[in-house]
Amino acid sequence: MKRIPMLAGLLLAALAGAGGAVLAQDATEARSFAAPAPIDAPDTRALDEEIQAIKKDVVDLNRDLFILEEELLFPANTQVAVFLSMDVGEFFALDTVELRIDDKQVARHLYTPREAEALLKGGVQRLYLGNLRVGALELVALFTGQGPQGQDHSRGAQ
Repeated sequence: MKRIPMLAGLLLAALAGAGGAVLAQDATEARSFAAPAPIDAPDTRALDEEIQAIKKDVVDLNRDLFILEEELLFPANTQVAVFLSMDVGEFFALDTVELRIDDKQVARHLYTPREAEALLKGGVQRLYLGNLRVGALELVALFTGQGPQGQDHSRGAQ
């Protein structure tokens, strides 16, 4: 009877030995699937610097394209700006201004009391900024408001 426990002990030792070999084989395979070594920091830094240089080039190109677009759409020799200011000594409370170029309305503004007061204090308002064709044009400004006795008045300038 002593032989059976000894035989069982040998079997357990053999199984443990075989299991240890399997475990050792799994560990070797696990090492072969390990993550690759990390990328060197200088390579990443060089890539970041190149990306930043490309970003700067894109910003510079965008600025140049914007300037070119402005020059093409609004050439300096055809651009017109119309500004409005008021004389303090005149007795006229401004309500609206309408600006027409060749019978086409290009600007219209309805003034609040604060805006009209600002104009009386020396303020200047840009009514229109745009391009016009070369040649003779008719510019008409129509002003509506109240006159000295509170009567509605319309004035025009051509």
